[in-house]
Amino acid sequence: MTWWCTGIRWKEAGQDGIPSIGWYEPGRAERAGLLGYGNRLAFAARGERHCLGVWRAGRRTVCPTGRPVPGRTGSAQCPECARLDRSFSVAADTNVADPRTYRVYLAWFGPGLLKVGITAEERGPTRLLEQGAVTWTWLGRGPLMATRRTEELLRAALGVPDRIAYARKRAVRAHLPPRAERAGEVAELHARAAALPGWPESLERLGCEVVDHAVPFGLDRLPRPARVVTEMVPEGTVTGTLVGAAGPDLHFADGLVVDTRLLAGWELVAPGEAGGAEVPTATVAPPPPEVGQDGLF
Repeated sequence: MTWWCTGIRWKEAGQDGIPSIGWYEPGRAERAGLLGYGNRLAFAARGERHCLGVWRAGRRTVCPTGRPVPGRTGSAQCPECARLDRSFSVAADTNVADPRTYRVYLAWFGPGLLKVGITAEERGPTRLLEQGAVTWTWLGRGPLMATRRTEELLRAALGVPDRIAYARKRAVRAHLPPRAERAGEVAELHARAAALPGWPESLERLGCEVVDHAVPFGLDRLPRPARVVTEMVPEGTVTGTLVGAAGPDLHFADGLVVDTRLLAGWELVAPGEAGGAEVPTATVAPPPPEVGQDGLF
């Protein structure tokens, strides 16, 4: 029996969240193992990294080829499965007829790092946890295309992006201002957005109710990120004390950060007594003196 890692999974707990690691074995139900801060975490990669197929409508379709996936890519999908995934995707605008209700949100990741996005209402705040949003609020709810038009309105009128690079989020995570200051930045943007003309008529506006993820992410005890794993390799081993998690990142007490998107597709096992190979890492650059919206994609 071989269980493949599927990366981090955030379980909603009210407005907070609980991180876990997902596991997949063909022909069996998927499972997840909860992560506890302050606990020792050790794992080693075995064999090759494989495509995890396509996840859609609550079930996974197995990759027909099971081909290996490069270790440095953020997605554990082969090109064929990636194309299939994007052929019917809200994110890729190839599923514009989705009948579900969507919500527009404003998310804050650090000083000056704010974005607008949408998520299916049934998912609650899970998408905000997955993205590593430190502070956020809802802006409105309604049909998919109405929320998309609201996204475009904020981008055009206020210059608010819909994406922020993970490297930028990671660099500022241990240098955040007090909770009241970050909440004030979100509330200010909400007020500016609410004052804009041209909102879609079918979108229901929602008041500003700021939520902070300092507790579920463990932000108050995070050390400054020093190194980030850039690739898992066969027999590559990671060992340390887990002190926090945000979005896809696991933070360890020694300053190591593991992007769990790079773990997806690997069979992870307990390290052997003799230890294992070191994993490639890169230095996490400190944030610039004044963090702004530069470097977005």
